[in-house]
Amino acid sequence: MLYCSFMFQGKVVRKGPLVSVAPNDFILKAVVQEEDSQPHISTQIPAINIVVFGELARDFSQCVSPGDVVMASGFTVSKSPTASKDKLHHLNLLLSEEDANIYCFCQNPSIYPRSAVARKGSCTVSAQIVNRTKAPRYTYTPLGDLKAGSVVNVYGVVVFFKQPFKSHGTDFCSSLKITDKSNHNIGCTIFCEKLEEHPKIFQNGDIVRMHRVKVQLFNNTITLVNTFGFSVVTFDGKPSGSVEPRTSSRTIHFDEEDRRRVEELQTWISSQNILLSSTSSVSLSAVQPKAYFDLTCQLLAKAPVDSTCSLLRVWDGTRCPNTFLKVDVDPNDVEGPTTFSREKESFIASVLVYDNHSEFAKQLKPGAFLRIYNLRAIPVTSKECSVTGSHSEEVEHIVFHLHGGTSYGRGIRVLPENSPDVQMLKRAIAFLTDDVGNCASELNDSELLEVWSTPPESLDDEAGERSTSKKCSSTAEGSCRLQLQRVTLSELKQSRPGQVYRVRAQLRSYEPSKLHQALKLFCSKCSSIQEIPDDEWVASIFSEACKNSEDCSLPPWALSGSITLPLPPSGAPQRTLRVHLSTQLKTEGKANELLFITGTTLEETCRLATGYNNIVPLTSSKSGLVLMDLSAPFLFRGPRRFYGCKQCSEATVRELPSRGDKLLDEKIIAEALGVQLLQFVLLMKLQLQDATDTLDVFLWKHAEVFLGVSAEDVAISQRAQNCVHETLESLCPTEGTLGLRPWLDLTLLSYRGEGEEGQMQTYYQICSSPSQDPYLQSQDA
Repeated sequence: MLYCSFMFQGKVVRKGPLVSVAPNDFILKAVVQEEDSQPHISTQIPAINIVVFGELARDFSQCVSPGDVVMASGFTVSKSPTASKDKLHHLNLLLSEEDANIYCFCQNPSIYPRSAVARKGSCTVSAQIVNRTKAPRYTYTPLGDLKAGSVVNVYGVVVFFKQPFKSHGTDFCSSLKITDKSNHNIGCTIFCEKLEEHPKIFQNGDIVRMHRVKVQLFNNTITLVNTFGFSVVTFDGKPSGSVEPRTSSRTIHFDEEDRRRVEELQTWISSQNILLSSTSSVSLSAVQPKAYFDLTCQLLAKAPVDSTCSLLRVWDGTRCPNTFLKVDVDPNDVEGPTTFSREKESFIASVLVYDNHSEFAKQLKPGAFLRIYNLRAIPVTSKECSVTGSHSEEVEHIVFHLHGGTSYGRGIRVLPENSPDVQMLKRAIAFLTDDVGNCASELNDSELLEVWSTPPESLDDEAGERSTSKKCSSTAEGSCRLQLQRVTLSELKQSRPGQVYRVRAQLRSYEPSKLHQALKLFCSKCSSIQEIPDDEWVASIFSEACKNSEDCSLPPWALSGSITLPLPPSGAPQRTLRVHLSTQLKTEGKANELLFITGTTLEETCRLATGYNNIVPLTSSKSGLVLMDLSAPFLFRGPRRFYGCKQCSEATVRELPSRGDKLLDEKIIAEALGVQLLQFVLLMKLQLQDATDTLDVFLWKHAEVFLGVSAEDVAISQRAQNCVHETLESLCPTEGTLGLRPWLDLTLLSYRGEGEEGQMQTYYQICSSPSQDPYLQSQDA
């Protein structure tokens, strides 16, 4: 556990030597005693060992002497292996530059005029900011250069892993194998007492960064094991632009150099096809009998079957082509809904988990998002009564088994809400549970007119059209994914609107051709859609806010301080910026998780956002601090920018309510500031073609599933835009004949709307992901 909101204070009675464990990485041990206590000969001394890591250890060695009083926060604890020998506290305090702040009350401050550790009389807020902006330096060893006996820091790409499992002792054990550009495969074994201290690996191809691992030689093979001060951070290996660290620590060291390393590895992974060659994750619609696979899904309900087996009811928004075997359990034992509608039931899979996985399943809560590794689809035959009831007949079913043990990486992992895979899964499930008829009304078609200057303008509000929409709504939940009769494009054009149809067609063209123009901002409250402002326009808003700012009194909840802007451009003078912090967040140990800043340019705000979790730019007026014009982003986090709807927001600057241990995200901050958060969406127009006709269709709600990338990633990453381009290029190559393009199995929604000249027209939207059926391709060969 990380103690951010607690502080300890004591006198340094013993300071050990500074030990170098790797280039620019150090460790130091000291003994701290309560100031007003005296040691006793026969009893335990009221003192405790503290262990300091990294450059913080070097600063401690230079600035602290025996007799000085130190105060620190952001520490973790571990059992002391020497408690019985040294008679000190049974726990050790561990402090690293990633989490800890140390304050020193020196006996003779003049001895250390350039101390990096905070001194007596320093402002607590500014001291924390100074410590946090001082970036520790780490040296990372390539896997091909590992030497037995050394303690190193490494980056690696996961090519095999097992979820943490209980060892014979008190610890959990993780086993994984990593590689890097040196093409050496290195095994790693990690023992940690708490599950949250293990690497959060979701799939092969993930990137891990490990600090302080020891290189050992076992059976003439190099292996890595965790050692004192071990820490690990995991990143998604997909080249989608997302470089979000996965860790249970509140704060970690992660700078532009780390970002560069992760992005280089993401690019290398893509070039090596590691993700393609190693992934076995499939959707329910693609599961084949007798196959082993990984499944990303949502847990709907669970129940014990017996002492060694549990039943999980899960879905992923797609329907398995096989019928699932019904597993009977006592309804009183079911956690979650006991029954579902007939339509919904056809999308739900039954998973039987055994032995250690059954024990783990007891901790799962319905609604959780899971990845289940190494599932097996087992076909079974059962006898059922015939339709007439005159005789029984054999019926083929399927059931999923997760066998006991950890072989082949077998296990269950709960995925976090912010996982890209979870976001994709949520969208697929949301489409399944929503009325498809609402697809036409959620995005007013006048917005589509603004994008392409073509009809339709708006949806018709006449009663006849509303009744058609209701009819579509009542049947859409099952229709879009159930077995619809396939029609040709020519037949579709002659069919009645307000229905869902299945077509087989090729992609002839798409627009806009410049893919970044397909990125829009959407308000779920008023259904408005708007363009993303360019940097020149946003910079002018920042400039205007600086010119018009006035002196004002601070609200009682705000703490004022200043920081030095990091990374100034070459030749530019270093700037000091004024910041405001939340008193509530400070008491929770989260002072630096949200900064309010005033008087900055757009370029300065972006530079500052690289080192802090959340930046909210403000301007000031006589009435107090206010948010800037919502045409500009109201929140910056790393490369990400978040916008608010000017029409639906009631923006005001106020203190965020207490959220306990819940991490701040854009939704919490937007809600606290009265901002209606805008969502990034992708909006395109595609032209389909088959042997009978062509058809223009809109791609919006299912654009992310269709293109395999999130709109939020497209907003910040050229690589994500390239991913979209590659997907479209595979479906609609710029060179080559139309006959070579793949045939797509698509579900379309048709609806009526008023055209540019007032006449009623029929329009179409894609409401499914593309399916390329090998059988369909062979039919054209």
